Amino acid sequence: MPKDGGIGASTKRREDVRFLTGKGRYTDDINLTGQAYVVFVRSQIAHGTLTNVDTSDAASMPGVVRIFTGADFEGVGGIPCGWQVTDKHGEPMQEPVHPVIAQGKVRHVGEIVAAVVAETEVQARDAAEAVVVDIDELPAVVDMKKAVQEGAPKIHDDLKNNLCFDWGFVEENKAAVDEAIANAAHVTTLELVNNRLIANPMEPRVAVGDYAQHSDESTLFTTSQNPHVIRLLMGAFVLGIPEHKLRVVAPDVGGGFGTKIFHYAEEAFCTFAAKQLRRPVKWTSTRSEAFMSDAHGRDHVTRIDLALDADNNFTALRSETYANMGAYLSTFAPSVPTWLHGTLLAGNYKTPLIYTNVKGVFTTTVPVDAYRGAGRPEATYQVERVVDKAARELGVDPIALRRQNFITEFPYATPVAVEYDTGDYVATMDKLEQIADIAGFDKRLAESKKRGKLRGLGINCYIEACGIAPSNLAGQLGARAGLYESATVRVNATGGLVVMTGSHSHGQGHETSFPQVIAEMIGIDADQVEIVHGDTANTPMGMGTYGSRSLAVGGSAMVRATEKIINKAKKIAAHLLEAADADIELKDGAFSVAGTDKSVAWGDVCMAAYVPHNYPLEDIEPGLEETAFYDPSNFTYPSGAYCCEVELDPDTGKVTIESFAAADDFGNVVNPMIVSGQVHGGIAQGVGQALLEGAVYDENGQLLTGSYMDYAMPRASDVPFYRVDHSCQTPCTHNPLGVKGCGEAGAIGSPPAVVNAVVDALQRAGKDITHIDMPLSPSRVWQAMNS
Repeated sequence: MPKDGGIGASTKRREDVRFLTGKGRYTDDINLTGQAYVVFVRSQIAHGTLTNVDTSDAASMPGVVRIFTGADFEGVGGIPCGWQVTDKHGEPMQEPVHPVIAQGKVRHVGEIVAAVVAETEVQARDAAEAVVVDIDELPAVVDMKKAVQEGAPKIHDDLKNNLCFDWGFVEENKAAVDEAIANAAHVTTLELVNNRLIANPMEPRVAVGDYAQHSDESTLFTTSQNPHVIRLLMGAFVLGIPEHKLRVVAPDVGGGFGTKIFHYAEEAFCTFAAKQLRRPVKWTSTRSEAFMSDAHGRDHVTRIDLALDADNNFTALRSETYANMGAYLSTFAPSVPTWLHGTLLAGNYKTPLIYTNVKGVFTTTVPVDAYRGAGRPEATYQVERVVDKAARELGVDPIALRRQNFITEFPYATPVAVEYDTGDYVATMDKLEQIADIAGFDKRLAESKKRGKLRGLGINCYIEACGIAPSNLAGQLGARAGLYESATVRVNATGGLVVMTGSHSHGQGHETSFPQVIAEMIGIDADQVEIVHGDTANTPMGMGTYGSRSLAVGGSAMVRATEKIINKAKKIAAHLLEAADADIELKDGAFSVAGTDKSVAWGDVCMAAYVPHNYPLEDIEPGLEETAFYDPSNFTYPSGAYCCEVELDPDTGKVTIESFAAADDFGNVVNPMIVSGQVHGGIAQGVGQALLEGAVYDENGQLLTGSYMDYAMPRASDVPFYRVDHSCQTPCTHNPLGVKGCGEAGAIGSPPAVVNAVVDALQRAGKDITHIDMPLSPSRVWQAMNS
């Protein structure tokens, strides 16, 4: 058993104390002396020429400080995209300018056309309503396939058309894939939609800009998952502020789910306006604003073909996807449907030939970017749905078909350019069958029938790639930033440690799990370790938290820095103990000479580092502080198998999830309780996508699901108590902790499991239904049953 607070202990999250007692410090809690407030005037038209913004009446209203329009941002850089995709012809993607405030044209409902700064938020809101915006409306472009047809209205006049990129991967495989499918014994084809989602973190976005005239320094307080990236993008590419003159602070953040990764216009505006006005400027998003300004997620339309031979072995897979980019390119948008999606189409299977084509399309909608899982859920959904459909067409057990085609030898190089280092898909499926009690399903099916209900069982396997890496490879694929992580470990004279990390915590439990790692390495209590994050002024340059990378990449940087600390501390201990460095051992918080009873406590060595009376300075400099940057050599590849059981009401079409089981392989696990919580949350979001959530635009580009009255979020009553297991551990081979990442798994594995279960229930009831697009609302299910 692990020691209290060390690796493997289910230590309660220390940060929860302040959150549950109302002592968290979020961006909206920050109010600066002399602060003004901004309210944005947003376009109510999806597409049109901006002919006039009349601010005359609004400018004279009480409390108004200044009103900004697009004219004030001429010469200011646009919001940059952090990833460039090259299409199948070798041409770079089309990349339009994304102005902070609209200039000349509006391209989606919710785009900023003016910004009213006033003494109070109420005054700013009143004045914003008095701003008169004249727009000559143009045809909205909502349907992706129509958007790329010849003659479609162009959203960006300076581009050739609405096609951002036409990406093929692996292009050299295409002919062989086409031939294999043409000659296959059986081909299963499926057309499906991965529905558009809105992240809806509990805390909406907030930005507070400040400017210090005496030092010419700007500060942005913001709700961000990666403050260093925001500083780099906004400072270098938008506002032209040198990094040493720009500080970005992301304090406690109330959830992100990907949507708080990106640099937004509101952040740039508040920073810009604070300098212009020589006073702080604050913006707090309303929930209605969030629906039409936060980056959305998913929104793919896909056709996928799976070829099998006469023995039911997978021989080839081909997919064609239209991926919605929205009106502009968000920070990582082009990478999501390409490199984060196409490289995962092998799934858990040894399919020898794979080809995918992805068309990134501009539409007059909110920009689309990463949402929990980012490309991996989209890949898993199409693969697992087509595998399930193939099993039903062939009349074979869906689990048996998966087992037959599992990858069983590692490392395994897939035909889509990634190499899985470890895994045991058979073991996770064995564990799933056990914890889900699949053997007892027939009994539960009979009980449902007695109550007049339909019952179905859905299986899903997934693999994901976490910790996008290494930086040089990502750079070749189009990343415009490094993808390493950093940590500075500072040991105090009395033995406590402060770890300053480039990762950011917004629900992951870093303040608990990171100290567990340090405590294990040194043999001290985890309470002696403090984690500092979120402020570019006192943390090393890092890439932040997303893609389940924090422990695998950020934790590895922390380990490397701590190893440097230990090595130096051993040298000091060797002098104190009059022994050779090589003979010094560290165990349970004490340094000892191997084979003797001579020892010195960790705290004594730390004090000696800062009071260097007992070792020569020419050999060891004073102090005990080290920094490390860690750039992984490969992705990590967590995997798992999920099972969902549903009941359907044949009279209403309502789907109820009766049970959900998840068997995951996350490699080594630092805090099992935190890991289980991450899986629980991910499954809830996946269930939300499968059954409830869907962002819908009408033909005029109006968002029909712009509030909780129309956008259905999962409630506690919509999800069951989960059975989760992460005992099937095949440690990652290329990071020092052997960890793989767990934050997105639930959202990746759950949607296909739910849909597979619903289709199974309908087919068991004799319905000839092979697919229903998400969300599987009662009306959709009822309509499918009765069509």
